[in-house]
Amino acid sequence: MTLLSLKTAEPTGAVASALRTLETERDGLSALMSALEGPLAAPFEAAVELIAGATGRVIVSGMGKSGHVGRKLTATLASTGTPAYFVHPGEASHGDLGMIHRDDVVVALSWSGETSELSDITAYAKRFRVGLVAVTSSETSTLGRAADVCLALPRAREACPNGLAPTTSTTMQLALGDALAVALLERRGFSAHEFRTYHPGGKLGALLKQVRDVMHTGERLPLVAIGTPMAEAIVRQSETGFGCVVVVDEGGELAGIVTDGDLRRHMGGDLLARRVEEVMTRTPTTVPPDTLLGAALDIIETQKKGALIVIDGRRPVGLVHVLDLLRAGVA
Repeated sequence: MTLLSLKTAEPTGAVASALRTLETERDGLSALMSALEGPLAAPFEAAVELIAGATGRVIVSGMGKSGHVGRKLTATLASTGTPAYFVHPGEASHGDLGMIHRDDVVVALSWSGETSELSDITAYAKRFRVGLVAVTSSETSTLGRAADVCLALPRAREACPNGLAPTTSTTMQLALGDALAVALLERRGFSAHEFRTYHPGGKLGALLKQVRDVMHTGERLPLVAIGTPMAEAIVRQSETGFGCVVVVDEGGELAGIVTDGDLRRHMGGDLLARRVEEVMTRTPTTVPPDTLLGAALDIIETQKKGALIVIDGRRPVGLVHVLDLLRAGVA
């Protein structure tokens, strides 16, 4: 078989099966989007209002694959500012109903809406007037009729060739759960700084740190004043090893920066005798102290900078180098 035929051959076997699966699930998501533009719009708004208005937690429950989706929804809600807890419907019938309080809201997931294991949670919610949101494919199901708000997902074909294994249905549940979590996040005005509180670990936690957490200050900040001879500025630059010195005016405000690139551009016999203001770049790139490290990394990469000056107003208060981002685990 030639290289050309390899490139143009129709997928077969496992790859063809995978593509059929993804296409089927994509169709399900398209149907969900259409529903949100139509009959599902008002219930979705009502669900967000009900959950956002609760003074307690969101209690998520579901059985089987819907339960697995529910656990993921619980984690996403909790990490984005909406306190949430997963209660297994089987355990609920044996004492865990005590975890559900009157000021909570229950989100119950069941594709059929007839999951018998959810009956005790449903009855408990109705008895104690706990808000109940159903995520199901049947508004007229037992769960759908019991709910205060029913999020009825459109019917869609499962990717399983037998039409039995939950695939498209769980993908739609998962996507709707993400949509709920993000809508609540936006409604609460949940910021990236708050997000860091719940995600301190790993690369994501590093991206959400602020420049103030890693910047060099005090004696480590390579400052020189206007009028400083370049010979003295180069010594200061070598002491810190950042490849630059920050130039300030008489009032201590930022005047410019001298980088290794500036030295190369002004290389000549009289360089050491010149003043920093003759060599410096007058419009250096700056960031405030509360800049996220992820944003600082983006600036460094897109503008091809080795370091950023951290300013408070017009006064330099720190410097962050690309190596600081590497040490912090951002890059």
